[in-house]
Amino acid sequence: MATFLYRVGRLAFRRRWYVALVWAAVLAAVGLGALKAPGAADEGFSMPGIESQKAFDLMEQRFPGATADGATARVVFVAPNGEKVTAADNRKAVEAAVADLADGSQVASAVNPFQAKAVSKDGTTAYATVTYKVAADDLTDVSRHQLDKALDQARDTGLAVDAGGTAMNDGAGAGGAAEVIGVAIAAVVLLVTFGSLAAAGLPLLTALIGVGVSMASILALADALGLSTTTGTLAMMLGLAVGIDYALFVVSRYREERAKGRAPQEATSLAVGTAGSAVVFAGLTVVIALAGLSVVGIPMLTKMGLAAAGAVVVAVLIALTLVPAFLGFWPNAVLKRGARKGGRVEAETEDNGGTRWARFVLRRPLPVLLLGVVGLGALALPMTSLQLGMPGDEAKPASTTERRAYDALAEGFGPGFNGPLTVVVDARGDDDAKAAAATISKDIAATEGVVSVSPARFNEAGDTAVFSVVPSTAPTDEKTKDLVTTIRGERPGVESATGATFEVTGTTALNIDISEKVQSALVPYLIVVVGLAIVLLLVVFRSLLVPLKAALGFLLSVLAALGAVVVVFQEGHGAGLLGVETTGPIMSLMPIFLVGIVFGLAMDYEVFLVSRMREAYVHGETAHQAVTSGFRHSARVVVAAALIMIAVFAGFIGESDSMIKMIGFGLATAVLLDAFVVRMALVPAVLALLGDRAWWLPKWLDRILPRVDVEGEALTRAADTPEPALADQEAARV
Repeated sequence: MATFLYRVGRLAFRRRWYVALVWAAVLAAVGLGALKAPGAADEGFSMPGIESQKAFDLMEQRFPGATADGATARVVFVAPNGEKVTAADNRKAVEAAVADLADGSQVASAVNPFQAKAVSKDGTTAYATVTYKVAADDLTDVSRHQLDKALDQARDTGLAVDAGGTAMNDGAGAGGAAEVIGVAIAAVVLLVTFGSLAAAGLPLLTALIGVGVSMASILALADALGLSTTTGTLAMMLGLAVGIDYALFVVSRYREERAKGRAPQEATSLAVGTAGSAVVFAGLTVVIALAGLSVVGIPMLTKMGLAAAGAVVVAVLIALTLVPAFLGFWPNAVLKRGARKGGRVEAETEDNGGTRWARFVLRRPLPVLLLGVVGLGALALPMTSLQLGMPGDEAKPASTTERRAYDALAEGFGPGFNGPLTVVVDARGDDDAKAAAATISKDIAATEGVVSVSPARFNEAGDTAVFSVVPSTAPTDEKTKDLVTTIRGERPGVESATGATFEVTGTTALNIDISEKVQSALVPYLIVVVGLAIVLLLVVFRSLLVPLKAALGFLLSVLAALGAVVVVFQEGHGAGLLGVETTGPIMSLMPIFLVGIVFGLAMDYEVFLVSRMREAYVHGETAHQAVTSGFRHSARVVVAAALIMIAVFAGFIGESDSMIKMIGFGLATAVLLDAFVVRMALVPAVLALLGDRAWWLPKWLDRILPRVDVEGEALTRAADTPEPALADQEAARV
């Protein structure tokens, strides 16, 4: 591996113009393909195998066109204090607003609340449902402006008017400002780390090129592969983060080799042969974690994972080819100012912050280990009370019209009105479908926790009925989950009595089913991903205990991060500091996202840090000396890489959407704990306690595992003799 990558680095350095032109051509080709490709269709969210999805599919089959994905807006009117919406003036204002809402080329219908009996019992609240002919993403600015204008005109009459629904989603992607902030902080971190604008700019430039290639490829292939508009979100975030990190490690190793007296071409080749090997295996661990998302069984999540894995592959290829090509163009620009001016590169000193920290841990390995494990364990404890769900408008800030509409409906019609259940009755096995539907409706209406049941609506064939059930509790309440379970538990008795069957769906039931499926998929996902990564790390480190230690350390950090998320977003401690106004269940996909993304990044740090220790150990240093050497060469770079990741993820905490806040906070916390507690403290403590046993591998396993030479041992003999300064100067002029 090291020898092959050494040749790749040398070829990229010598043929730098060709490499640069090839990547420019690739970027231009995929960019042109993205411009000419048809827009990505939003296929919506689906999860095969759950009851809610089966019921929805049955509705599409038996009620053709009834489940069209046209956007909807639910406009809520609340009368001023002491008044009713049924009063003459208020009623006139509501009807005028409904007429304005119906006047639009994309509007299919706007239902008058007084005709649809959509008025609360106390007469203070009413709502109108506006249905559009197109999906939310296809609404024009004119339609959105017309909706906003109608709401403003209705407010001018004195009514409190707010709206929720899919039509209120303007399609703006979150994270644009966060990405800019993350890149800016990354630039500062790189500048402080390297002390050179060129050295700081090179990882940023190559990472942006890699992200450009990845995102253009996703857009170009979106229609052919059935990718949605949200598929590239994870690819962009991770592509940027790992792209910076991988280039950072290669450039750092290049500077180190130059400090030993190597000529630029030789230093580049060695950097790609050694640090590049770590990049390859670190990238493989990330790809495994992302591709493993397919285990969960959510098509959208599978596509997001595979697209992000593709972005990571591009980042690896960029680090192995374009980075050494750029080093060939500017061999001295990435060095410190003194080295550029004086023409002399100073060797790295034996003592730096990394070695001092390593020696501190080596002197006190047991206390450091116990303190780290106990601290992470304490943070992980709240995770035992984790509740999963899919927060909706109730989780948005009170300043948004969607949240105000949600609260107004809950106050006027009851908390369960915002999350009605949809029951689909399949009566093909019953001679009297109407009687069967009536029996099922009556039984469900008598269930404790049900407020009301709507009249059943039959399809043209008369063998399928649909009706709505309004619970007495909010959509995210645990009692609502219990109610869904109770209703479904009544099915066997109904089937035996009527010959018909039914299924429960709707947004609330769908969210409940998703949460349960994600929870059941989490353990198999961990087993697959961690198992494959342990095998990969066995090949890299040729050690049995080091991969196990890496996996256990990751589990500690990710559980602690989940615990921190529960403390803030579910229990509400410190929520105000992050601008979180409403607490509740944790987003269903959060644990999967956290495990998948953080596992890949954690193994990045593990490979880069421990591979230098393995390299020193293989080259003759003692186990303790190898730990110190690994920290001397890698600690600063790993810290810089972690700070960049934390900056990118923490930027999302500033977004208004609570789910985006949750993702940003969880990822930033997980990287912080894994990089600074697990990798920088627990790893050296465990290696100090294990000593030479850390690198033990059974002989039979040693014979089976392939040898990939990540340490670059095959390169050592040829590269140990420093080349003369004349060669250095000559190569610099090439």
